[in-house]
Amino acid sequence: MYRKNAALLVTIGLLCALEYLQAGMIAFASAPIRGEIDASPEEFTLVAALYACIAVVVISKQRWLVERLGWRNFMLGSISIYVLGAFVCGVSSDLSSFTAGRVIMALGGASFMTSARLMVNFIPPGPGRFIGVKVFATGLACGTASAPFISSLVVVEDTWHAIFWVLIAGAVTAAALGTRFLPSTPVPEDDRTPSSPTNILLLSVSSFFLLYVLQRSYYDFYNETFILIAFALLAALGVYIFFHAEHSKYAPFLKVRDLMQPRYILGVVLFCFTYIVLGSNNYILPYFLQTGLGYSWDTIGTFQAFGLGGALLAWIVMSAVIPKYPAPKKFFVAGFIALICFGGLLSSLTPDANMWSNILPALMLNGCFVMLVLATAAMQTFRDVTHHDTLFAHAYQIKSMMGQIAMAIGTAVATLFLQWRTTVQYNNLNGHFSSRDPLYLEQVQHLTQALTPEVGAGPANQMSVSTLAQTLHQQSTLVASMEYFWAIIAVAGVALIVSMMQKTFK
Repeated sequence: MYRKNAALLVTIGLLCALEYLQAGMIAFASAPIRGEIDASPEEFTLVAALYACIAVVVISKQRWLVERLGWRNFMLGSISIYVLGAFVCGVSSDLSSFTAGRVIMALGGASFMTSARLMVNFIPPGPGRFIGVKVFATGLACGTASAPFISSLVVVEDTWHAIFWVLIAGAVTAAALGTRFLPSTPVPEDDRTPSSPTNILLLSVSSFFLLYVLQRSYYDFYNETFILIAFALLAALGVYIFFHAEHSKYAPFLKVRDLMQPRYILGVVLFCFTYIVLGSNNYILPYFLQTGLGYSWDTIGTFQAFGLGGALLAWIVMSAVIPKYPAPKKFFVAGFIALICFGGLLSSLTPDANMWSNILPALMLNGCFVMLVLATAAMQTFRDVTHHDTLFAHAYQIKSMMGQIAMAIGTAVATLFLQWRTTVQYNNLNGHFSSRDPLYLEQVQHLTQALTPEVGAGPANQMSVSTLAQTLHQQSTLVASMEYFWAIIAVAGVALIVSMMQKTFK
């Protein structure tokens, strides 16, 4: 089976890996890239919002384009556009060219993961199709685990452009393999999905404003709370109107009405929950490890890769268990227990924590959570819609569109939580940062005495105060991050109870 469908299986794995690889690498290396292209955090936020908005629209049009172009032309065209965008990013040296490259990459590559999952259905139903699902999940795990490692390597070597050469190599390989099996015949005209330019425009504008407001909230939420919430609600209303309009149509662009089934609705909710947690953890972990615990960039990247390798280990175990014991509830329960343990391990760390014994096990549990919940949800959510290719395609498109928004929500929630709690903890600790506090005076005196022989009394006193100020910031970040992990424990506990009580995924 592997040999018969080798080109198809490798392409599926590559396309899925590329999606998680590009998202993970650029997110992990965002700070160094900003510095190289001279972009402020707010400007880089706009780039991220543009990419996510275009991704939502492109994913929504995936099936519509395949029906008119045929699979081969669609994929070769998408990969060509993606490669062009990656090349523009790879040679960019300023914000404008980098933004143009990311927009082009979104136009070509946003639908890679959706297309990869739909290609699994090229394999006839039976054990062979499950092999396709296994390869798809393996690509997800490998892309997720490799992203921080590769991006940390290229950043440390001062060659951040290499991120895009890696993506180009993977995309070109997928294109070469795709020509061997992708059908080129378009769908007959009578069977094609109709489109509505007005609804697509509504989706484009609403998703952009929703994603941009979420990204913008990182910087302005506490100053412009009412305005940001109002715009976010209006944008969310626009997205709702889009789906409501599709639900009401006799010949819809997306078959929303046919998908209103308990299994699919619960599955999409589960996907969105997991993506929110994933987006939050992806933001918190590097910041916590670097600012709170003081680890270097390359160390963080390497250990995050090791940790996310837990997703691959979890999938190896799952693929052995599923054929004999396919019931999904045990995997959901195990996934949320892993998330609780992840939060528990990181909620009580100290600055002298050991990366191997204290942090790596927690990172691996985070990887296990991602795979146990996401892979199981992927296999269960679409079980009732696989009988019709178009319906299954629309179901996966909607899931992927909601996933883009959920990831942005997760990052926004984590950012706002960390800003809030860091400020609170900084103010609490700053009460001791006073000449009237005996502990503060003792620490300043101790550091000054240690530094005076090297730099003199005046500079030594200034350096002592500066060192204590840095320690104050580190401690406030550390405590705020621990509070985040306690929040994760609470959220995962609720999810665990719900997963045990629900009866849709037995």
